[in-house]
Amino acid sequence: MRLRSSLPLGLFALLLIVPAAYASMGGGSGASGSSPPPQPSTTDAKPEPGPREQAEGYYAQAYEEIARAKKDLADGKGKNAQKSFKRALEYGEKATDLDEKYFEAWNLVGYAARKTGDYDKAFASYDKCLEIKTDYAPAREYLGEAWLEKGDPVKAREQLTLLEKFGANDDAATLRTAIETYEKAHPAAVKDTTTAATH
Repeated sequence: MRLRSSLPLGLFALLLIVPAAYASMGGGSGASGSSPPPQPSTTDAKPEPGPREQAEGYYAQAYEEIARAKKDLADGKGKNAQKSFKRALEYGEKATDLDEKYFEAWNLVGYAARKTGDYDKAFASYDKCLEIKTDYAPAREYLGEAWLEKGDPVKAREQLTLLEKFGANDDAATLRTAIETYEKAHPAAVKDTTTAATH
């Protein structure tokens, strides 16, 4: 008898608890009878890239243009190569505008400017690169080549000396070969520099 009389009371208590729990889970009698749509998570949104990331994107585009220009030169397509070098220069300058400490981008600007014949910009860009990272071997090697192209093997040799001091053997070997090739093609320039050095 006791069991029978307690069962309806327990069932009654259970019936009181279930609707309250159901209402708290969003299943109550709202206007539509459903829970509100989920809000978009702020962690799903991709943050805007910072200046360095944007600069790296421009640098990558510039690098691709340099590769395209070198291929065009190898294929005898000089005009196409010049267009690619100009685009590389534009992308490189965008990179350095965004991150003025991006020494690799300054080196690329110097290289592209040199290939388009703008030696003032090339020298200034190499100098900026080396001001940031004095032992950056690719810039030293390219700067040496630029001095050779301007007919100054003495300044090219200064860069070779620094490359050797920094232990940049590959870049030093490349510049040494360029200097030797220049000196063989311009023996009078070598004679002039040795004469000037002895006086």
